[in-house]
Amino acid sequence: MFSHIFIGVSDFPRALAFYRALMPVLGVQERFCEPDRPWAGWQSSPGPRPLLLIGTPFDGQPHVPGNGQMTAFLAESRAVVDQAHATALAHGGRCEGQPGLRPEYHAHYYGAYFRDTEGNKLCVACHTVNAG
Repeated sequence: MFSHIFIGVSDFPRALAFYRALMPVLGVQERFCEPDRPWAGWQSSPGPRPLLLIGTPFDGQPHVPGNGQMTAFLAESRAVVDQAHATALAHGGRCEGQPGLRPEYHAHYYGAYFRDTEGNKLCVACHTVNAG
């Protein structure tokens, strides 16, 4: 469904360190990094898409996080949700919701919410029944 998702940042080195710590927890490999542009991308496996990109806005204006916008990553287990949340907080992220079941979404939804170093809202969620 998605070709790519672009997350705007202002402090590229700080954001890069955050995403370089978070994405391996989710099993996603870095595809490229061009600090002079600046932007970086991570790609899903086995195919080349979707692609997650971070970088400064193309219009040259300052990045401003949106209200109501969120990027959610899929985790294969609840343990990965827990680990991703802890990693995000350890690398400058801010908690927006501790890991846990959210039965108001569906019976097996286990998620955690946080903001990256730039204020962008992120979620990591597992939808699997009793997934460790």
